[in-house]
Amino acid sequence: MIVKTENVLKVAQGEFQLNRLPKRSLELLRAWDAADEYLLDYFAEQNEHPADTRILILNDNFGALAVALSKYRPQAVSDSYLSQQATRLNLIENGLPEDGVKLINSLDILNGPFDSILIKAPKTLALLEDQLIRLHPHLRPSTQIILAGMIKSLPASIWKLLERLVGPTTTGLARKKARLIFCSPDAGLVIPVTPYPICYQLEGSEYLISNHANVFSRDSLDIGTRFFLEHLPATQGSCNIIDLGCGNGLLGLMAAKTNPEAIIYFVDESFMAVESARENFCRAFGQGRKAVIKVGDGLNDFEAASADFIFCNPPFHQQNTVGDQIANSMIKQSRRVLKAGGELWIVGNRHLNYHVYLNRLFGNYHVIASNKKFVIWKAIAKI
Repeated sequence: MIVKTENVLKVAQGEFQLNRLPKRSLELLRAWDAADEYLLDYFAEQNEHPADTRILILNDNFGALAVALSKYRPQAVSDSYLSQQATRLNLIENGLPEDGVKLINSLDILNGPFDSILIKAPKTLALLEDQLIRLHPHLRPSTQIILAGMIKSLPASIWKLLERLVGPTTTGLARKKARLIFCSPDAGLVIPVTPYPICYQLEGSEYLISNHANVFSRDSLDIGTRFFLEHLPATQGSCNIIDLGCGNGLLGLMAAKTNPEAIIYFVDESFMAVESARENFCRAFGQGRKAVIKVGDGLNDFEAASADFIFCNPPFHQQNTVGDQIANSMIKQSRRVLKAGGELWIVGNRHLNYHVYLNRLFGNYHVIASNKKFVIWKAIAKI
């Protein structure tokens, strides 16, 4: 029996149809959680907010908060291109003007001060730390700051972070396994300069690697990428290589080194990841090497049959949801974008079984290398 996933958010502000990205034919997950509902209902229960209330929303996964509060014309900060696209599509789905929400990426300069700041707890506390430091110049003593999250994703350190970078906190009662944290600005706090991007020397190389706050494995080379780098293929001729879900761009960077005539394409849905990849490639090669570095929804903006190689170390989670939906979407996109005879190389934990989906879409797969934790698979695009 096929169970249709609920897609109508019912809160004090109204009822709104919401969908996730990337789209799946049978979506099993909602585009919001109980923390979104709790935060919106609490906001509505307060005294009426004037129409010109300046609202800033951070880390709104698929636009639930921005859509429900669009009459206030809020600003919404996200590090996710998919989140921004979902917000646009959900505004349209509900007959709301697209310009009713000002979408801001995580590295843009904010335009404060703000009356209310509504924060969804991100998966990465480093991202929250960076955001709170950036927020400081845009706070008034009266600014209302509320952080919402599911209890399982709220570590004790989040309270310490808020008190260190904003001011005293209080906590609301739990509701549907969600919690609200209220924070009052303390003008007397001395706020440090953001420590991001963090840099480290790539082992066995001359490359200095920059990593902004929301980049996976900011402090050192992650073991999956290390294993992949040991097996990257090398060519002597010209070709197009895509580092898909590039993160800080290490796969593309080293592919550029071992494939000197190749044009390298970097793409990720994280604005901070793309900026990290840009900084790392430019530092390594200067203006003497061509690369295309862009934020986007995987390979949606790439022409069909345009790539010779695609290298991918896909994420196995989307925000706080673990799953293979992102990886499967990347594999499907790769089949369209590869030339006949082109190769997709993908690394993953052994238990993820990406080879099943590779075989279904490509009709083949090859194990390039494996160890106790990881497998590198290759699939070849046929005519």
